[in-house]
Amino acid sequence: MTAHASAQNEALAGHLLDQYAGRIARSRRPYILGLSGLQGSGKSTLARVMKAQAEARGWHTDVLSLDDFYYSRSDREALAHQIHPLLRTRGVPGTHEIELMLSVLAALPKASDKLPVAHPRFDKGRDTRIPPSRWPRSTKPPKLVIVEGWALGIRPQTEAALVKPVNELERVEDPDGSWRKWVNKQLRGYQPLWRKFDALIVLQAPSWDIVRRWRSEQEENLLARHAPLAMEAEAMVRFLAHYERLSRHALATLPALADSCVEYDDDRHVIALNHG
Repeated sequence: MTAHASAQNEALAGHLLDQYAGRIARSRRPYILGLSGLQGSGKSTLARVMKAQAEARGWHTDVLSLDDFYYSRSDREALAHQIHPLLRTRGVPGTHEIELMLSVLAALPKASDKLPVAHPRFDKGRDTRIPPSRWPRSTKPPKLVIVEGWALGIRPQTEAALVKPVNELERVEDPDGSWRKWVNKQLRGYQPLWRKFDALIVLQAPSWDIVRRWRSEQEENLLARHAPLAMEAEAMVRFLAHYERLSRHALATLPALADSCVEYDDDRHVIALNHG
């Protein structure tokens, strides 16, 4: 990360925590902040910086990543056989264990040494969850919980919006629209999680093309480090095609649903910060 990006994240984290400080301090239960951003938007890094700053303010903080709640590879293999082959790839609604995240959030206010709350970790290199024996455990109630993930807060699309494919993947591998209709239906099951958020922060990218560029840059960095299972360019294009429909939907609809919206330019510089 560049020095500019690091300084920007420090300043942004402080500003966002200031915005919600009164509400966090007054809350009698863990205050839950949703941090929503598309692929490559830097949400995981910002969440880490916010946690460090919140702890420095005396607020014990847990960060939960939606990505850690992906179903294991074997579970997605079962979905691919039972429902649609495209569900083999993690990412879309229906490939996360939402009930598990809801149960973790419900248990955190009572976390203790005697009742530790374990939450999953997903190994993207191996494309499956790490064993439960290695999951992190919370042993005291947090004052703040930051839930970060892609497309947090989005609502299902209309039936009419599902008719036309958005890319070649949908045209060729989902010609009857059954995959996208199933995914859209699963998104209804995510709404109870969104309702748990006391506030929603959206990291708004300029366009889907820029999101694709950001995510590809991340993968190029992994390839340069010879990370296991880093994706070559062609595999990356196919992977991102699974996300395109709902990413475009998120770009169009999330700013209006956000309590705070951080707007970025093409190079991830913050150009506006709006509070609803």
